[in-house]
Amino acid sequence: MNIGDRVRLLHGKEEGVIRKISSSGRIEIEIEDGFIIPALKAEVVLIHETEKKHFGEKENPEPEIPSPTPISAPKDQGLYLAFIPINDQNLSLYLINDSKQAYLAHVSEVFGANQRTLFAAALNAGEAKKFDDRLLKEMDEWPAFLLRFIPIHNRLEKAIPAFERQLKMKPTQFFRHLSKAPRLDKTAYLFALEQTTKELDIRALNQELEELNPKSAPIKTVKPGRNIDLHIEKLVKDSHGMSNSEMLRIQLDTFEKNLDQAMASGMDEITFIHGLGNGVLRKEIHKCLSQMQNIKYFQDTQKDQWGYGATLVRIS
Repeated sequence: MNIGDRVRLLHGKEEGVIRKISSSGRIEIEIEDGFIIPALKAEVVLIHETEKKHFGEKENPEPEIPSPTPISAPKDQGLYLAFIPINDQNLSLYLINDSKQAYLAHVSEVFGANQRTLFAAALNAGEAKKFDDRLLKEMDEWPAFLLRFIPIHNRLEKAIPAFERQLKMKPTQFFRHLSKAPRLDKTAYLFALEQTTKELDIRALNQELEELNPKSAPIKTVKPGRNIDLHIEKLVKDSHGMSNSEMLRIQLDTFEKNLDQAMASGMDEITFIHGLGNGVLRKEIHKCLSQMQNIKYFQDTQKDQWGYGATLVRIS
């Protein structure tokens, strides 16, 4: 069994996808509602394609994550950064060029005003190259990745501008990017680099990096309070005229920001007060927490004060 395989419980009705495999033989399965349930390898069985054909699909099968399609237009570079799970602890890092354009690629780690090169080479059309390995449990300590791409033109043609992308991995966002990596045909945490690219002025690059990462202004971790109130009236001055989706987005952004700060500052627990309401905010928070591997547990808490309208999060 591997991460990404679809399985079902031998002594239950649940089906889902393997998200983690430990050396002790325990696995974690993500079921349809997004929650993670633990099980032993001996308690589950793989769902094979032949079994699906023989017994037929379920009436409402779980939608598959679509594979990224090849891209070649200049505005959509078709370039990806992929983290391939090797086991429940180790990841291999790949650059993938799923376009028809070749590039000179450069990947580095950013430490304030300093950088360390991880990869510098040509990345041909349709090519994938491994350039590093990482430990999943050390994600909070990973520096930002700076990726630069300069198109290679072998004939006289309209120039495609060079561009760059800087990424800082956050646990609350990282685990939502599970997909199938193009060219490698493997399950991966996949980041499309064309989504927020910008034209790169090579001559002004060093000056821009110094402005973004000044030596005199080191990044400081802000430690949040132990109780974070997510009621919309606590987050905005006036919520009149806001749609439910807008309010939910602001509440979830506040939740993720404070959870990231709690992890980075070494807090062991934090409580989010979301209220009862229709339960949508609570469900989204619990779904996000269930997909994170550095959360010991989370639970409804302090009924006497908030009537189970709060969630306590224990951080590992």
